[in-house]
Amino acid sequence: MWSYLGKWLMSIGVIIVLAGLILIIMGKINFQPGHFPLDIYIRKKNFVFYFPLGLSLIISVVLTLLLSFFYKK
Repeated sequence: MWSYLGKWLMSIGVIIVLAGLILIIMGKINFQPGHFPLDIYIRKKNFVFYFPLGLSLIISVVLTLLLSFFYKK
């Protein structure tokens, strides 16, 4: 039981470190959110519509890969 908890804590730590590195890199390259391919952005006179389809797909793929890695039987 303790080894299972230890693996989860180490995995969470690795994910936090990777997220921090990604944020540092995004800050250095002056990343602007909302500029992914496939993002839908419509601007009219009094209307703005934004749907982050590209970002949603990226998050979905990453979460699918992570969860399939951790929940293998």
